[in-house]
Order: sequence, then C-alpha cells, then structure tokens
Amino acid sequence: MKPIIQISLDLTSIPEALQTASMALRAGVDWLEVGTPLVIAQGMNGVLELRRAYPMTPIVADLKTMDGGWLEAEVMAKAGATLVVVMGQAHRETVELVVKAGRDFGIEVMGDNMAMPDPVQGAKLLADAGCHYVIHHIGYDYRNVRRQRGQSAPSPLDRLREVVEAIDVPVQAVGGLTIQQAIETPKYGAPLVVIGAPLAIDPHSFQTAAGDVEGMLREICAKVHAYGDVPVGKERKK
Repeated sequence: MKPIIQISLDLTSIPEALQTASMALRAGVDWLEVGTPLVIAQGMNGVLELRRAYPMTPIVADLKTMDGGWLEAEVMAKAGATLVVVMGQAHRETVELVVKAGRDFGIEVMGDNMAMPDPVQGAKLLADAGCHYVIHHIGYDYRNVRRQRGQSAPSPLDRLREVVEAIDVPVQAVGGLTIQQAIETPKYGAPLVVIGAPLAIDPHSFQTAAGDVEGMLREICAKVHAYGDVPVGKERKK
C-alpha cells in the first residue's frame, strides 16, 4: 500500500484543530486524527467540526477505548469518524464489539498494543480480532517518567519489524520517535506514519508547536510519499 501520513491533533480547542488541520492538508497530510486530548476536551464535537470542514478526508478518532466499545464507536461513526482506536489491553470482548460496530457503521478499527505484556503477541491478538490496522505504541508517560528516573525507555522501532512480520494488516509506530525516525518507519514495513506531539504539537501545552510547522510537514510528506508502495501482509510474503 502507499504510505499514509496522519497528523495527530493533540489539541484542546476546535478552532486551533481546524486551523492546524488546514495547514497539515496544504502540506500534503492524508489523514486527520482527533487526538485523545481533543476527544476529552470536546467529545464528538471535534469530529463533527472536522468532518464538516473536510467532508472527504479520513478522520481517526483516538478514543483509546477500554470499555463500552460498541457505543463509543457508534457515537464517533455517527459524528463522521472514518476510523476509531481500541486498546488491546481491553477485554477481548470489547475489541470484538468495536470491530462489530465498525462493520455495522462502515468504519475501520485501529487496535493499539500499548502496555500489552508482549507487543508482538498483542498485535497478533488485535489483528485476529478483526482490527484493520495495528498501532505499535510506547506510551508518553512511561517514556518520560523512566527518563526522569534515569532509566532507559524503549523505542517502538526496537520491535517494529517483529510486529510487522507477525500480522497481515498495516502497522503504525507511535511513541517518542524523532522526525527522521517517523519518516523511516515505511522502511520497517509500517506504511502509516503519524506526526503529533512533540513533532507538530507541543506535548505540554497541547498547542500547535512553534516554528515553521507547515514547512516541516511538507518536507515529511514529500519524503514519505516518495517511498512508493510498502508491501503489507501477503504482498510482503510473495
């Protein structure tokens, strides 16, 4: 599949989210993500307003669903989300219900393996449950607190190839990547490149980062799109 660049709108204000989304789309970004801070601050209204402004653009609602899976997916699907996120640490039944809601409402599901005991086995469980994509994720708090304590923190790149080779659905790597590392994830077989905090969004203020963010995004998009097709699943095994 062709690489996809997704911007995570980890903001709390709808006007700022709309402004940042406009800038990102001008730069060549493919998908908009209603980040968890925006979901918490604005609920389904963030999705509604982005859908109203960009009727043809895929929108990811990063719900990080842990329970009430069918209902949460229904709410966001009806608001205009194209994809929703469920956590692999949830009960298997919750993951299955989010996948069912995806079928019922015509949306896709991203399964997040953050904090699962074995990220590779976790990715397999999510793919087997019917998730259309897997997010290989090292959490923000986990990384930062470990560093504050003088401890090392893993990178999603450490086991990314293992995750990619274990499943037949596209993978996205998230958590502490530099811009260059994010750009290079298609080399690992992960075609979904996400740009959010701290690359385009300030992780402390939940505001758009300072500087020429549009120029940075334009450069990222050009480099990622230049990869061409990234083999996924059966295509990779030919």
